[in-house]
Amino acid sequence: MRNRYLYITLLAVLGFNNEALLAQSLPNGPKLVVNIAIDQLRTDYLETFASLYGENGFKKLFNDGIVYSNASYNFKPVDRASAIAAISSGTTPYYNGIVGCEWLNTSTLRPQNCVRDSKYALSPDNLETSTIGDEIKVSTNGIGKVFSFATDADAAILSAGHAADGVAWIESGTWKEGDYYKPLSGWISGYCRLHKPDTDINKSITDIALSCMESSGVGLDDKADLINITYTSNLQQKNDNSTLMDAYMNLDRNLARLITGIETKLGHDHVLFVLTSTGYCVEEEKDNDKYRIPSGKLNITRTANLLNMYLGAIYGSSNYIDACYKNQIFLNHKLLESKNINLGEALKRAQEFLLQISGIRNVYTSTQLLTSESNQLEKIRNGFSVDKCGDLIIDVAPGWKIINEDLNHTYLSRASFIPFPIIFYGANIHAEKVTLPVFTDRIAPTIGKAIRIRGPNACTSEPLF
Repeated sequence: MRNRYLYITLLAVLGFNNEALLAQSLPNGPKLVVNIAIDQLRTDYLETFASLYGENGFKKLFNDGIVYSNASYNFKPVDRASAIAAISSGTTPYYNGIVGCEWLNTSTLRPQNCVRDSKYALSPDNLETSTIGDEIKVSTNGIGKVFSFATDADAAILSAGHAADGVAWIESGTWKEGDYYKPLSGWISGYCRLHKPDTDINKSITDIALSCMESSGVGLDDKADLINITYTSNLQQKNDNSTLMDAYMNLDRNLARLITGIETKLGHDHVLFVLTSTGYCVEEEKDNDKYRIPSGKLNITRTANLLNMYLGAIYGSSNYIDACYKNQIFLNHKLLESKNINLGEALKRAQEFLLQISGIRNVYTSTQLLTSESNQLEKIRNGFSVDKCGDLIIDVAPGWKIINEDLNHTYLSRASFIPFPIIFYGANIHAEKVTLPVFTDRIAPTIGKAIRIRGPNACTSEPLF
């Protein structure tokens, strides 16, 4: 019996030693993740002005980080809100519900802002999945801190998620924090009252992020914290070479100040910096006619009226079209149901009719996107939401504009690829250049793996490393 106890004791000691050795061999995860999205950042412009950068901004990230140079979004269309939501949730609009900065509210038939709600005015309630920030809160029992700072409310809120400690954005020349988030400390409220944003909005974002480092206690314990930052590369200037150069040099200076300030406080190995782009670009309109570039205009309101007349000729005169928004047409489902008209049949007839109109290259129906397994439809399907998108999605020829007279909207079709990188820097990362194409939905699970937590609840993609 005595030998048995000695044997059990010896196994326990050996097991303890093995666990201790294993713990010592594992590298420590970062104490802080700084997740940076740069609105409308482009690789071609980054490279054009590379000789003008300092040593501690873009150059440091490109030279010392893992650089995935061929990144893209696996859905379309992409704008600021849908991109930020995809980065933070690790999934597409099909699951997270953020199909754009705005969509048509099918109840009111009016445009709905992606972060607008009736209770708090602005909140993440339309974001239908968890974010990497939410998962930090869950995994640390609320101890891990999450903050988000951006030039726009949608970017700040969608990157923050549902459980952040504090959020701030710039609106009408002042700092705003909203009513939904209640910071654990009063420093954000105090900062918003005492500081006025600089005319250089990227500098203002850097200032508040560095103030967060000093005032909130992030990175000071063994629970990983997260700061989300959204910069802009489009400083509301014309896209000529001089102003583009100024914009990218501005980004470089602010990145250098941010990286240096955070690394000085926490150390290089305790911080993981992640940088990517929102993957689209709003360019100044060109005079296509002057250069004989094929283009045209599709009046979506008139097109919908023609479609209504066509459906009326088949099913009897009535109002079959509820509304139009951007490149989408919404059918009157209640009317179709009351007339016992099969939705699939009506959509097929509408699709065949619209394809005969000049400038329309393709038409996708809601039933087609929900049921088809075609790889050619994957990006469009990933950007589709049955509750927020139309029954008919119109794809016009590149360079054509869709005009909505009722809403005074212009929607420009562009099929060109916008190149941008994904960069991971710091936290024991070794420099590497990867040209393999990757999607941005892999950022969130990579962050999760680095800080040893699960990815967001709709994220099915594998970590990048």
